[in-house]
Amino acid sequence: MEGFTSIKHLPDECLALIFCCLNSSIDQQSFGLTCRRWLQIQNLNCRSLRFRWNIHLNRLLSRFQHLESLSLPIDITDSGLTFMQSYGSNLRNLDLHRCSNVSDNGLTLAASSCPLLTVISLYECHKITDHGLETLANGCPLLTTISLYCCLKITDYGLETLANGCLSLKYVNLSYCSQISDKGLKALTQKCRQLQVVKISNCDGIAGVGFKGCSETLAYVVADSCKLTPDGIKGIVSGGGLEYLNVSCLSCFPFRDSTAGIGLSSNLKFLNFGMCRSVCDASIITIAKGCPLLEEWNLVSCDDVNLSGWQAIGLNCQNLERLHVNRCRNLCDLGLQSIQSGCKSLSILYMNGCFRLSATAIELFKYYRADVQIKEGEFMCVNPSRKYRLNS
Repeated sequence: MEGFTSIKHLPDECLALIFCCLNSSIDQQSFGLTCRRWLQIQNLNCRSLRFRWNIHLNRLLSRFQHLESLSLPIDITDSGLTFMQSYGSNLRNLDLHRCSNVSDNGLTLAASSCPLLTVISLYECHKITDHGLETLANGCPLLTTISLYCCLKITDYGLETLANGCLSLKYVNLSYCSQISDKGLKALTQKCRQLQVVKISNCDGIAGVGFKGCSETLAYVVADSCKLTPDGIKGIVSGGGLEYLNVSCLSCFPFRDSTAGIGLSSNLKFLNFGMCRSVCDASIITIAKGCPLLEEWNLVSCDDVNLSGWQAIGLNCQNLERLHVNRCRNLCDLGLQSIQSGCKSLSILYMNGCFRLSATAIELFKYYRADVQIKEGEFMCVNPSRKYRLNS
């Protein structure tokens, strides 16, 4: 029929617009199964790929010219990253999670080929050293997010170099970086004034003083299993914007309890004290009074919290929604009654193993606070908004 038009006559640009409007991954895959032309359009408009096996990478990547996010298989080597020279110019996100065969040579290749890179995961990339971080800082100045989890060869020098070259860093994971100290941390917090998330779990060389004078943008700090000092705690909260703090399994010796400084953090909403057995009433009282916005507080196995501590929580924590008191051996009937009569916003109480509590006190709590769920499950984490979560 004269003037008849079918979908075959649509130019590639129109089909590409249609593909971009498909929100479901199933619909996008179905689009590519229609015919070879549509498959090519799908490939050209693909922005994210995750490879699980290091097979024919170069040949496969030649089909995807506009990738922005790429996750590579754990068995990839430095030589396997040569494709970056051809396909890295548009990459914003590079995931080398557990790619333990990648060394500084491979990272140098990636850094020089990906000038637009903003996110990189070097999680458990054990061969990466300060030299690799130096090339990353020089080649990727737009970097905002980096995970150096368990990069055991990174030292303060590498972190300082990274901070000097990547001033826009917001999310940094230094967990298990055993050679990092407060010196490197200070360089990071002073140079990168947009920092929002810092993780230093199991960093034995960090006392926390490197946080002193940090930006008010710093809202999320994970420092579990660290040896923080009283001045270190004050340093962590010194920016004034902290909303989430995890200091579970805190090693305070010889300071006994170094946590009172947390009471200076008036914007704090999530606090994890799990397994902090040395936390005492004085700190609990200071924090309960100084952090009125607290929504969730984990006190699992905080054995030295006594009646005055529980009374302070009941009296002052009026925004508290979730409270973890599992295995708190000094939570008594009067302490539970204080939580019952206070904590008006409480919706979930995680509680078991509190042997000083009588069955009568628990039943009275259930009767007067029917609005509160009592759960026996024990969790070592607290759950903030996804806003500040950092992928390993």
